[in-house]
Amino acid sequence: MGVYEYAGLDAAGKPVKGVVEADSQKTARARLRKQGLYPTDVNEQKQGSVRGSGLSMEIDFSKWFQRVSPQDIATLTTQMSTLVGANIPMVEALGALTEQTENPKLKAVLTEVTGKVNEGFTLAKALRAHPTVFDDLFVNMVDAGEQSGALELVLTRLSAYTEASVALRGKLVTAITYPILMMVVSSGLVLGLFTFVIPRIKRIFDSFGKELPILTRFLFGVSNLVTEHYIILGVVVFGSIFGARWWLKTPAGRAWWHRKQLTVPVFGPLNRTVAVSRFCRTLGTLLVSGVPILTALAIVKTVVGNDVIAAAVEGAGKNIAEGQSIAVPLKQSGEFPPIVTHMITIGEKTGELEGMLTKVADAYDAEVENTVNSLTSLLTPILTIFMGLVVATIALGILLPMLQLASAVK
Repeated sequence: MGVYEYAGLDAAGKPVKGVVEADSQKTARARLRKQGLYPTDVNEQKQGSVRGSGLSMEIDFSKWFQRVSPQDIATLTTQMSTLVGANIPMVEALGALTEQTENPKLKAVLTEVTGKVNEGFTLAKALRAHPTVFDDLFVNMVDAGEQSGALELVLTRLSAYTEASVALRGKLVTAITYPILMMVVSSGLVLGLFTFVIPRIKRIFDSFGKELPILTRFLFGVSNLVTEHYIILGVVVFGSIFGARWWLKTPAGRAWWHRKQLTVPVFGPLNRTVAVSRFCRTLGTLLVSGVPILTALAIVKTVVGNDVIAAAVEGAGKNIAEGQSIAVPLKQSGEFPPIVTHMITIGEKTGELEGMLTKVADAYDAEVENTVNSLTSLLTPILTIFMGLVVATIALGILLPMLQLASAVK
């Protein structure tokens, strides 16, 4: 089934543009007429679309780079919740959202979703055709809302969930942006010293014919490697990066990496806190929206972002399938903090599991924010001291032979 771009007129005679999914151009025209539109131009849309022929051929490469961000989905969910709450029919609500969005890819996806809903598909089924835009969590919550007749409530909860996820991601990105920028700039300055400054100083010292200190010879060696053997250095660096990436994609490498993410000093506890918070908030949001617990756990397993935590969640799913508690395998795995498993146990006994999960997620989100802020405040001076030591080492390596020459002159 292809995607067709169209231009035409609506029932009021106003110009309209968009895309529609169909098996052929003829089917696309028929589908548009069924929607009350009168197409004047219908052309198949392809990835990196090519139009025209010969010298007049135009290739639209921009479509290869279009993406839908989490913020786009969060905004869309909030707007959809508002429209559904105002009792606007779903087709009209989707049409309004399609006109509202400025993201070309999301606009195309919403146009296809609108067409399917207009043909009688449920919203969840229409969304499920676009897994790269709407994940299992989103689709299953919408499906639960449609089946229970509480779509507005589910969308409101989903909106709060997506906004909270985007906010947490934004805080993490903001916290690490400055240290990374500082590291990149400092590394560029040091590279400039080894590439342009130190070689000139080396030529001056070589003209004296004196034996240089070990530190100075080391600096000159690094400078020579950067300036004379940069091809070999580049091959080694990029080869190491490529090899490491390849190994990390293997089962053994992936298992090692995901385990290290939770055990590495300083950042390990932070990664674990983020994964546990994501588990609690996602599971709580799914359960309160009416998604069956086994389905919810299967979804949560895919969004926690760590295979070790995912394995513990999978064990919990097997336990529940056998009629047992969810807290027992989580506790036995040793990957969840005792306070989390304790609150889950209380939630199961009191029937307030969803509320307990939400409280844990709120507490852990606050802990993540505090930890990130603390790490950021420490990371900046640490980087400053480190770069200061690097510059001091370079300066000392240059000054030592100068002091030796001064002593020889005396």
